Amino acid sequence: MAVEQISVFVENTSGRLAEVTRLLAGAGINLRAITIADTADFGILRIIADNSSKAVETFKKAGFTAKVTQVIGVEVPDKPGGLAGVMEIFHREGVNIEYLYASLEHVKEKAVIIFKVEDVAHGLKICQQHGLSQISQI
Repeated sequence: MAVEQISVFVENTSGRLAEVTRLLAGAGINLRAITIADTADFGILRIIADNSSKAVETFKKAGFTAKVTQVIGVEVPDKPGGLAGVMEIFHREGVNIEYLYASLEHVKEKAVIIFKVEDVAHGLKICQQHGLSQISQI
């Protein structure tokens, strides 16, 4: 099962991330994963929240551009080589990874890695075929 990721376009200015996190806190939304990629003028904040629809609504009401995309959350052993094993499976099976980041969630000696892949259906199928533990909600 895919996980909903919210991408938010934010100006690359002092205090903007504080504003975004304050908005979410005020709406009672908890972050489960977060990453940001930036350029000189703007950034793309990617989050997984405990309530995606409420988060998107909150962002839009505040004038932010927000978009939902599907990503894959995979539990990996929290030890040296844990991620390498998953990466090797994806490589052998032709799963093209656009980007990845770690979740704030940590489950019994496992880490949760969020993968944005080119073909989510193919990625999910490969996870199932190889017995990779997927997260449907974080």
